[in-house]
Amino acid sequence: MVKLYQKFPDIQVLTTKGPIDFYKDIFGKGKWLLLFSHPADFTPVCTTEFVAFSQKYEEFQKLGVELVGLSVDSVYSHIQWVLDIENRYGIKVPFPVIADPDKKVARLLDIYDENQGVTIRAVILASPDGIIRFIALYPTEFGRNIDEIVRVVKAAIVNYKAKVALPANWQPGQDVIVPTAMTVDEAELRMKLPTAKSWYIVFKKYEELPPNQRV
Repeated sequence: MVKLYQKFPDIQVLTTKGPIDFYKDIFGKGKWLLLFSHPADFTPVCTTEFVAFSQKYEEFQKLGVELVGLSVDSVYSHIQWVLDIENRYGIKVPFPVIADPDKKVARLLDIYDENQGVTIRAVILASPDGIIRFIALYPTEFGRNIDEIVRVVKAAIVNYKAKVALPANWQPGQDVIVPTAMTVDEAELRMKLPTAKSWYIVFKKYEELPPNQRV
């Protein structure tokens, strides 16, 4: 079972773009991984999500994030489905989709629904060091908000690079939160800062972050 702040499994998979070794082909190239699973091919909600993810693909790429899909269907089913999406919607699916008919990958990631026999609608985000930074599970019946997933990715990248926290509803350009004081002396010093709301919550202007720590 995968958990937050643990290492993503060191596995190799077969996809519609050929075999992928996560630690060689993604993390080894300094990329983030956004693995998202869908219950099954040729289903309505999943089709709308594939269109939406494809439309955001370039934005994910600019952030240094590799999208990888997953379901328990075969590579042949995946190929036919992505071709069908292109024919019907005019959208070419640019990211690889893992074939997992034996459910090995889904079970390893603990995202397989044994009762329904389908992959759970999940999102797993891992940083270039292979550490899992975000996990979300969604019901089979409704799709993900891709704009929110983009926001989560941006927040995770700033947190990873700048070691700061992000407040509720944070968007790039907005203030960030510096790490909480851990001693009385540090807390008293923090209270003197103009951006301090309390000793335990002190903001910092986004533009004060070095350019390589922003998105």
